[in-house]
Amino acid sequence: MLSFDAFANDVQNLDRALRALAPAAAAVGVAPPPGQEWYGLLQRRLLAQLELPPVLIVAVVGGTNIGKSLLFNQLAGEVASAVSPLAAGTKHPVCLAPPGLDNVEVLARLFPAFELRRWTSPGDALEDAPENRLFWRTGRRVPERLLLLDAPDVDSDVEVNWERARAIRQSADVLLAVLTQQKYNDAAVKQFFRAAVEADKPIVVLFNQVDLEADAPYWPAWLATFRGETGAQPELVYAIPHDRRAAEDLRLPFFSIGFEGLDPPAAPADLRDELAAMHFDPIKVRTFRGALRRVLDARQGVGGYVRELRLAAEGYAAAAHALEASELARLAWPSLPVGVLVDEIRQWWHSTRRPWSQHVHAFYRALGRGLAWPIRAARGAVTGPATDPLEAFQAREREAIVVAVRKTYDELQRLADVGNETLRPKLRRLLGGSSRAELLRRVTAAHGRLPAVDDDYRAFLRAELDAWRQANPRAVLMLQSLDQAWALARPTITVALVVSSWGLADVLVDQAGNLAVELAVTGGLTGGGEAVVSGTSEGVGKAAARLFSRLQAQYAKRRAGWLADWLTGELLGGLLGELRGGAEIVQAPAFLDVAACSDRLGAALDLPSNPDDPEHAGTR
Repeated sequence: MLSFDAFANDVQNLDRALRALAPAAAAVGVAPPPGQEWYGLLQRRLLAQLELPPVLIVAVVGGTNIGKSLLFNQLAGEVASAVSPLAAGTKHPVCLAPPGLDNVEVLARLFPAFELRRWTSPGDALEDAPENRLFWRTGRRVPERLLLLDAPDVDSDVEVNWERARAIRQSADVLLAVLTQQKYNDAAVKQFFRAAVEADKPIVVLFNQVDLEADAPYWPAWLATFRGETGAQPELVYAIPHDRRAAEDLRLPFFSIGFEGLDPPAAPADLRDELAAMHFDPIKVRTFRGALRRVLDARQGVGGYVRELRLAAEGYAAAAHALEASELARLAWPSLPVGVLVDEIRQWWHSTRRPWSQHVHAFYRALGRGLAWPIRAARGAVTGPATDPLEAFQAREREAIVVAVRKTYDELQRLADVGNETLRPKLRRLLGGSSRAELLRRVTAAHGRLPAVDDDYRAFLRAELDAWRQANPRAVLMLQSLDQAWALARPTITVALVVSSWGLADVLVDQAGNLAVELAVTGGLTGGGEAVVSGTSEGVGKAAARLFSRLQAQYAKRRAGWLADWLTGELLGGLLGELRGGAEIVQAPAFLDVAACSDRLGAALDLPSNPDDPEHAGTR
């Protein structure tokens, strides 16, 4: 059996975890606990009492005119409740609290169904009043951690008395069932205690007003009938003789007769001490068992709540998988213009030259461009201005973006038509209105801000070229030799260009200074070039061509990846994040804590799967 402290800790942890989980639960469409009956029971019945000082509430209950108030006074050691020979004398419960627990705020939380009144006289409980009153006072002889209650009759003709007795039954931890020869098998009495048994209330049987000698043979039969009709398994059984004088002097004896009613009366027992000595932890935990069963119920309690969350998480996981697994758009990305890529490679090669070679090549390259300018101008006058390859490339990229957005929306629309219950409404909201036109505007603007060659790609390109350089040392050495030789020949070539045919100048001036690297990268040799590095494992042209192709492919992959990332972030980012978050709710610490606490409580208390508990048909 779970200790009371461990029980209280698990219940409080369960509440904290439920509170932490509530926002995530609401986000996946599962109604949060506040407002649900089981959660109200957790708050008002369990937590409310767990926050109070540990106390056992012992109620004296039974039928009409069987001496309940008399026995109550015997246990209290004082006349606190009026004893009346008339039926249904006690209209309102009377409570005696030991010093330290005689606090109106504590009592109000223990008995929320009642209006608390201070006790002034034994006759207070006999007054007719429509309100559910509870009269209380300090009981000087009541053991600490024990509250004694005298309850209205459970079989009274006054219906309001039934309601008050039922409220006392719900509040009590231990019931003292007062039975007599006439009342042990009464229908109303059996119904009351049958409900108490279903709520797992500990019961102590008191056979009152008996003849210790003449009635002894009948106690076992009375007890067997009571147990058989109610299902009760009494914790203790006592016989109390009919002795008016002893009752008036508050010295009425209680004789233990055993669980089966077979033990002969011996020395009188002190029931008040017996109650104080009862094992607090198991009884107090049992007190909450009925309420806890409702709280943990597999259909309408925490169990049902956890199941709803698991189903919702499965729906979100399936929706996220459908969205992630769909090929939203497949398209061919345009290749970066060769000239742009070659220019990046030239810059890399130039950075590998010796300083004196860099100065020579830079100077004569600028000079060559100046000499070739008239040729280019003349050609432009004849053929018209040349198209900028980079601008044409970026226009093709914009066309690819438009196609990608169209295909993405078409696929999302298909998923909105065939997806699961989680995905469909979310996609329909996403695709509604003018979202497509607005998305195209924003992605086009983002593309316009994107550099043709960004720093990341430039770093990748240079890493690839450096790797190629290390893998082909002989080729690089030969090319460096050619490059340096060309630098030494620059003045002669430049002069020659000035006096040569202007038709060749445009090509030679742009290419000559970087002939070595272009031979290595483009493989554009017209003859004899591969022989220069014939000692390598393959021709430099082929190796360079493969490298060039890889650089182009990686560029296209990165640009297409940028678009995919942009669309994911701007179009699907919130939705994917929402779906993944919903799918992961069952891995959240709060969810795991809820499941662990409820499993531990249910297993420790061996709770049956019975949500139809009549004891808690309505929460307190």
